[in-house]
Amino acid sequence: MKIVECPRDAMQGLHHFVETKDKIEYINLLLQIGFDTIDFGSFVSPKSIPQLRDTAEVLNSLDLSKSRSKLLAIIANERGALDALQFDAIDYLGFPFSISEEFQQRNTKKSIDESLIHVEKIQNHCIKNGKELVVYLSMAFGNPYGELWSPEIAAKWSERLINEFDIKILALSDTIGVSKPDNISPMFELMINEFPNVEIGAHLHTSPDSWREKVNAAWDAGCRRFDGALKGYGGCPMAEDDLVGNMPSENLIKFIEEKEVDAGIDKEKLGQALSMASKIMM
Repeated sequence: MKIVECPRDAMQGLHHFVETKDKIEYINLLLQIGFDTIDFGSFVSPKSIPQLRDTAEVLNSLDLSKSRSKLLAIIANERGALDALQFDAIDYLGFPFSISEEFQQRNTKKSIDESLIHVEKIQNHCIKNGKELVVYLSMAFGNPYGELWSPEIAAKWSERLINEFDIKILALSDTIGVSKPDNISPMFELMINEFPNVEIGAHLHTSPDSWREKVNAAWDAGCRRFDGALKGYGGCPMAEDDLVGNMPSENLIKFIEEKEVDAGIDKEKLGQALSMASKIMM
């Protein structure tokens, strides 16, 4: 099982700026815990996400010498990808691809067709530079804009991404906080059965009382890659419920330990990171 810790997602919507030195200290601590991947920052316009304007500076101060964790950076276009590819330490680039035309325009100011062009260009750059492209399939569990939605629509777009651009990792993303067992299970069952050679991940949002049923639904359907953020910070600015946030990573760790799966987690460092998260995120 892979846990992807997402401090980038936890921080990007905060109203206060997390100081660069605090980001560096926090992410260096996360790197010691044992997560598979750290989604640490993004190469996007500072006007769009001012919180992450220091991503390059943070990256240059990370200590990767004793960490087994890989690094993932989010990008929204080819220019961002080229900026990220200047750094050898980055293993993955993450691109948000929405199966909702309306949300793709809102999120990246591009149509779905235009975004596919960017996926092709970014994937070509990744292949040339020895990186892997992770595509986040946003609006995977519902659509608030009156557009058609179904697991089959998600599968249709996934098939194009896989067959046309050789995407190997897809993360099904709960963009608006509407995931629940009765839409999680059929999505993962369909996608995992349809694309057995592709790693299908879960980027779920949750309220404090519903996390377990969501993780369990994805797990039982075969998902073994989960995104989270310590203490559930960040996640879902469009959710109607203020209690909905990212999947708490500490809950994911608890879940897999209950399944008697060795998470390889340093509990002392985890405790330190949970304490620091409470200080810098509030």
